[in-house]
Amino acid sequence: MVATAKEVGKNRYRESYGRYLEDFNIGDIYEHRPGRTLTESDNTWFTLLTMNQHPLHFDTEYASKSEFGKPLVNSCLTLSIVAGMSVSDISQKTIANLGWDKIKLTAPVYVGDTLYAESVVLSKRESKSRPTQGIVSVRTTGFNQDGKEVISYERTMLIPKKGHAVDDVADY
Repeated sequence: MVATAKEVGKNRYRESYGRYLEDFNIGDIYEHRPGRTLTESDNTWFTLLTMNQHPLHFDTEYASKSEFGKPLVNSCLTLSIVAGMSVSDISQKTIANLGWDKIKLTAPVYVGDTLYAESVVLSKRESKSRPTQGIVSVRTTGFNQDGKEVISYERTMLIPKKGHAVDDVADY
């Protein structure tokens, strides 16, 4: 999503990202860029931060004896990176994530892999209880540098209509 510029004062503009409910169309596909190359530090820090002590993520000797032959990137890091890649385009204006579903880890991810992602709009409807908002569901898929799918999931979000996002109604 290309940033739009909102005028906030005389000769003063603030960038704004994300989509309003009206901007989503079922079947549209949004490619999320730039890609992100995963480093050993990313994997080790994330693994330790989240208290995941499985040696497959940070013990090279242990991982060398596994079927993968080397450490795997923590799958929760893969999910976090791919989800983060989509934010500026599909969910920067989101009021709330309503759910995550059908998370599938379809191929291993290793240090040095570069991830890319895309999201397809699955459904869109106005909220029955919130007249200025709606509900959008997308399927996001992450790919490695070779175009191989490594992860997919569905996410449902509460999205404002035009004129009703925080950056439309509040000065911050």
